[in-house]
Amino acid sequence: MLSYRHGYHAGNYADVLKHSILLQVLKSLHKKDKPMVYIDTHAGAGGYALTDEFSQKTGEYLEGVAKLWGKEDLPGSLQQYVDDVRHFNQGEAELTFYPGSPAFVDMNMREKDRMVLHELHGSDHQLLDEQLGNDKHIRIVKGDGLKGLISAVPPLERRGVILVDPSYEIKSDYQDVAKAIIKAHKRFSTGVYMLWYPVVNRAQTEGMLKLLADSGIKRQLRIEQAIRPDSDEFGMTAAGLWIINPPWQLDETAKEMLDYLSPLLNQGGGDTKVIWEVGE
Repeated sequence: MLSYRHGYHAGNYADVLKHSILLQVLKSLHKKDKPMVYIDTHAGAGGYALTDEFSQKTGEYLEGVAKLWGKEDLPGSLQQYVDDVRHFNQGEAELTFYPGSPAFVDMNMREKDRMVLHELHGSDHQLLDEQLGNDKHIRIVKGDGLKGLISAVPPLERRGVILVDPSYEIKSDYQDVAKAIIKAHKRFSTGVYMLWYPVVNRAQTEGMLKLLADSGIKRQLRIEQAIRPDSDEFGMTAAGLWIINPPWQLDETAKEMLDYLSPLLNQGGGDTKVIWEVGE
């Protein structure tokens, strides 16, 4: 687990979908004036330089956020995403930096809201603390985010978004993640839970998602983008979000996003899914 660095993957096609959807969830929750909390179980470094060795080694952002950079025909849901990335780049024309999930939330956080960010990796925790640690509304925890999640719920605000975005480097992560979300939901059943998942081995991913689907929890939505057909040979072929308690019309917004993103980011034979796996 501690070897994983998101800098290798920052701004890739999976980040485009994850962060675009996250922004739409925040937008929906902000329609009510009441305060909310954002809880991140695997917060990362907060922001990433696309010119550093991690990003340059893989170049994954070139097949992700870079494909949207400079586009003038974006739907509104994706325009906010690009606008926030541009803001993180201080309005410069060149795409040099990419914000992590905490930075996207920070750019859209109201004075009454707060964040609880967990990060176990020593270097990434230090970078995250340097970037956001001075804000009194943000608590940064160096530790296991799944255990931290259980301690963080239910929040005093009784409104919140929980992003679970682990590395999945260890096979047991798949089971542990599902069990943690089910346990957290028992303590805080009204929160919006956003689980990011990769598809490297389809059976392994579906096993985790089936645990959630069979848990008795209502209102579970799958949003998935595949850039290639399932395969055991090419690494991650798809990625998605499994969302419990999605805001109203998030499924329609996701379809709009994927209708635009699929032809832009597809590398041959991929498809998209927006499916209510568990209803009311």
